[in-house]
Amino acid sequence: MDKARSAQMDPMSAAFNEARAAAERGEVPVGAVIVREGRVVASAGNRPRELRDPSAHAELLAIRSACATLHDERLTGCDLYVTLEPCTMCAAAISFARIRRVYFAAADPKGGAVENGVRFFQQPTCHHAPEVYGGIREGEAATLLRAFFEGRR
Repeated sequence: MDKARSAQMDPMSAAFNEARAAAERGEVPVGAVIVREGRVVASAGNRPRELRDPSAHAELLAIRSACATLHDERLTGCDLYVTLEPCTMCAAAISFARIRRVYFAAADPKGGAVENGVRFFQQPTCHHAPEVYGGIREGEAATLLRAFFEGRR
């Protein structure tokens, strides 16, 4: 997504745009946006099929891009907006990147690791736990995911 255009909308809307673009590419519709001081520094949608890379989740791609943009492996002061509850792999990356806050849309009872599953940020071995806010536009995210998977069956 064009960063100038995404900066003009709220970050969760930008994440939904990334999710819709991922669906158009045949990827599971998940989008992520990283913001620092009110400015979008990175955005991405899922690309594991396209890149033939199981780690190419929207969150990881956005984290990699933000780190490159900010020339730092730590994203202190950054917030992540994502359309689906992060999985364990993504939660670990969020922790290691020291992201300040995570805002997510739909919970993921099967693969999520924040409010479901391993609850990564609540583990004593977690180095950094961001503030977490879930359920933001949850219905919209659930509808997008449901439509994608129904189209696949």
